[in-house]
Amino acid sequence: MGLGTLGEGVVGERLPELEHLARALAAVVVGGHGGGGYLRRWPRAPYDGRVLLAGGLLIAYLVGTFPTALMVGRRIGRDPSREGSGNPGASNVYRIGGRRAGIIVGIIDMFKGAVPVGIALVLAGRPAAHAVWLAAVAGHVWPITRRLRGGKGVATAGGGGIVIGPLIGISCGLLFLAVVKFGRVAALGSLSIAIAFPIVSAIAGRPLWEVAISSAVAGILVIRHQSNIRKMLGSAEAEHDRREDTGTAA
Repeated sequence: MGLGTLGEGVVGERLPELEHLARALAAVVVGGHGGGGYLRRWPRAPYDGRVLLAGGLLIAYLVGTFPTALMVGRRIGRDPSREGSGNPGASNVYRIGGRRAGIIVGIIDMFKGAVPVGIALVLAGRPAAHAVWLAAVAGHVWPITRRLRGGKGVATAGGGGIVIGPLIGISCGLLFLAVVKFGRVAALGSLSIAIAFPIVSAIAGRPLWEVAISSAVAGILVIRHQSNIRKMLGSAEAEHDRREDTGTAA
């Protein structure tokens, strides 16, 4: 018997096994879609929407914790956490370090809200963008890197708000400028826009869940301005008493 005949005989005997092997290899190449049950399909990696959203929220929170006021304060030899009102935010830096330093802090803090929200809006839509907005503000207000002692969140909330609702955000920004100009109190302007944003959103017909999240952001700002609210109420009460005393003396 020749070598060729012997080879043909071996191949003929093993042909069924070779067919099985070929089918199994084909299943591997096409991603496990071959029939016959040769392969178990590989489990999908757990990178679904929930995992991505959780990662986005964590990143937004960490971005919010960036200590803009402290970094700028060090550059000019001031410490906003120990000087002025003690608040590491744009208003206090403006007060102790001047206009330029305050504007720089305000702009960077706005980007801390605008950039994560903008990325989430493009990649995942409005629900994720609103969640990221809330996370960025929480990171600024309660930074884990500084024992939860952060700023008051106005600029970060404003930056995210402008991205989520440009017309509403810009309107609230103009309201802030008007209140500060005529009221001479930055905290009053901050509270005004915090309260106005969810109200205007509701009037504009935005979905209830959007109004709810913007209300949560507003609630954070109001909570962080409690000391300012007490001061303003105390000043108003003192002014009222002064006027009463003046009228009585007259």
